[in-house]
Amino acid sequence: MQMTSSRPYLVRAIYQWIADNGMTPHLLVDVSVDGVLVPAEHVQNGKIILNVAPMAVSSLILGDDEITFTARFSGKSQSIYIPIDAVLAIYAKENGQGMMFSDDDGAISAADDESDDDPEPDPDKPKRPSLRVVK
Repeated sequence: MQMTSSRPYLVRAIYQWIADNGMTPHLLVDVSVDGVLVPAEHVQNGKIILNVAPMAVSSLILGDDEITFTARFSGKSQSIYIPIDAVLAIYAKENGQGMMFSDDDGAISAADDESDDDPEPDPDKPKRPSLRVVK
């Protein structure tokens, strides 16, 4: 069974972690994703960086499918709409710590986990710890 995207959960968790540490959360957004509603004059190279700190935005909703809030750009209040798939990263402005996301962040299914690179492992050789990327 395919699991839902982990991206909205990770965005919420990293946002809270950054805010709890007194830093300024920023989102890197791909504006080419359908549905993104941001001020076009602030887009650079198809992306926009948005300050989503509590004092910079109002009505922030970090939802499962989208992020919405109101913010001021050049003195004008604007509604922002970001589909969750358009979020490329969330990080702290002060030190850059946070998380980047890949294009495909779907969970790995059990069938993907069953592959074995070495069909006949040497029983005398101790197993080395290993890490793998879980998307």
